Amino acid sequence: MKTTQAASLAMLFATIAAPSLAQSGAVDWSGPYVGIYGGYLDNADEADERLVFDRDFDGQFNDSVVTVGGADAFSPGSCAGSPNGTAFAGGCDKDKQGAEAGIRAGYDLQFGSFVVGAVGEISATESEDTVTSFSTTPASYSFERKLRYLAAARLRLGYAYGPALIYATGGYASGKIDNQFYSSNTTNAYTAQVNEDDAEGPQYGGGIEYALAPNLTLTGEYLYSDLDTGDFTVRFARGGQPATNPFILPPNVNGTDVTRTGDAFRTHAFRIGMNVRF
Repeated sequence: MKTTQAASLAMLFATIAAPSLAQSGAVDWSGPYVGIYGGYLDNADEADERLVFDRDFDGQFNDSVVTVGGADAFSPGSCAGSPNGTAFAGGCDKDKQGAEAGIRAGYDLQFGSFVVGAVGEISATESEDTVTSFSTTPASYSFERKLRYLAAARLRLGYAYGPALIYATGGYASGKIDNQFYSSNTTNAYTAQVNEDDAEGPQYGGGIEYALAPNLTLTGEYLYSDLDTGDFTVRFARGGQPATNPFILPPNVNGTDVTRTGDAFRTHAFRIGMNVRF
């Protein structure tokens, strides 16, 4: 629905602007520009992501959490998203689509029909990525991270055709993450041991920029970001639990360090925007 509305709006603007462009001749894409954009984000969840455990505090998250009887305390399994209840059978609610809005500035040089340039952007974002594992208690344990803003610098390579510029783009992005842990088990104690809020990695995609007037353009763009996030580790300690609690059994009665397997925050961004060219 959003894509259809954006396309209809672009066609309307193009129809209104066509006479002006016909009178002014070919579009000159060389020069600086500034613009705004907005759109929505869709997470690319990692398959088979789950929580992993360090029982002996050696920094290696390769241990099993077992009950007094030796059974796997997390045998029910894991799923992507927020839990629908305390039991694995209830499944998870998939992460909602996010949104972003930002500003950009760039510079292009045109050589015949080809256009090369660079662009820098910064945007406020609202996108989340959650994984939940379930214990036999039953109880749910969730690690959530939210992308709060994203800055990027990219190169562009395009081909000018009439009033349109069709382009590919690629570069590097960096953002900030809010980490959170929550659980239906409220009697253990939980303390963050490591909480890094950085995220960075490659960003690439493509789009179309369409001239509505000699100095005004409409943009439609798709971008894929593959961000490597910092570590987030939570220590599960005894709290109000008895000494038979699986998180405080030997070899470490002081607790268990827990993190998630996935360290990437991947998003598909679909944007529309406008640029003013000088």
